[in-house]
Amino acid sequence: MKTLEECREAIDVIDDELLELLNRRMKIVKLVGEIKKSSDSAIYRPEREKAIIQRLTQNSINQKGLLNVSAIEAIFLEIFAVSRNLELPERIAYLGPEGSFTHQAAESRFGAMSDYLSMKSIPSVFKELETKRAKFGVVPIENSRDGIVGETLDLLANSSVKIVAELYMPIHMSFATKAKKLSDITKVYSRDKGFGQCREFLQEHNLINVEQIPVESTAKAAILAAKDENAAAICSHIAAKLYGIPTMFDHIEDDIGSQTRFVILSDFKNAKSEDDKTSILVRLEDSIKAGSLVHFLQDFDEQDINLSKIESRPSKDKGGFDYWFFIDFYGHVDDEKFQKVLQKHKGEVTWLGSYVKGQSIEVQ
Repeated sequence: MKTLEECREAIDVIDDELLELLNRRMKIVKLVGEIKKSSDSAIYRPEREKAIIQRLTQNSINQKGLLNVSAIEAIFLEIFAVSRNLELPERIAYLGPEGSFTHQAAESRFGAMSDYLSMKSIPSVFKELETKRAKFGVVPIENSRDGIVGETLDLLANSSVKIVAELYMPIHMSFATKAKKLSDITKVYSRDKGFGQCREFLQEHNLINVEQIPVESTAKAAILAAKDENAAAICSHIAAKLYGIPTMFDHIEDDIGSQTRFVILSDFKNAKSEDDKTSILVRLEDSIKAGSLVHFLQDFDEQDINLSKIESRPSKDKGGFDYWFFIDFYGHVDDEKFQKVLQKHKGEVTWLGSYVKGQSIEVQ
């Protein structure tokens, strides 16, 4: 091929072949959905999707292809999302509003075709799942800068809803405005934490003394800035795009390494994979007794189970200074090693979910 026209003709032929192959894939997917429905099997299988991406990435490396793991994920996660909607259309509740970081996280796993419910609070997401009005829920559970989201942990402690997947998403802030130049800006909207996370940017661009108006979400900030040519919003890139505000600056956060861990919630149990993580709640019967937590953790050490997190929360069912402990460890609830620990602590441990260990994603 020597001309641009020849290249375009070749691409058109390949696109036609891709479409034919995708349609063939979707016909099989529809059959899979019928089989799963008859056997009451879970439609969303994170461990299966991860295995496919790993296999395709290795194939690309072997073929010396141009697609790396990020590119393969971007393409195939959307294919998986379309496939799930063909298998069985599902509704996803998330902490809104539309254009929030949680919305971004949800779309990264369930695609643009899914039916989304924007909820005003984390308890509302749990309620949608518990009443079966939604099959999946997406909520934040931890931020690398601000720490744990206590409300999510407290709700998990007393809900039948389980964690079925996790993902880590970099949190990038954008400065969006319809103003032609910075000196025209008279007010800036964002969440209260948004101002704190971008303080250096505001100082460097002489915006620190401009009126800062805190709102309930960065998406709401974008909505308000869209109505005022002298206003700006510190918000996500997707919110600026969604509400039609030009982005003047990207990645304005002080800590460029900030990430939020999101969990996907539902009502089923994942099958074991080779790369699992499990979350549990521990209510020790003698939690105020000296050494009770140490003795509990020693049982994990004796079984060679690696913990990745331990977080204490004030007990909701006891007075005084009593605590629950939220623990993440590597492995599945059905692993023999953990079952041995569980036998020693019946009544003290609540299983919150076993799921494929998440990886960071980059959302554009």
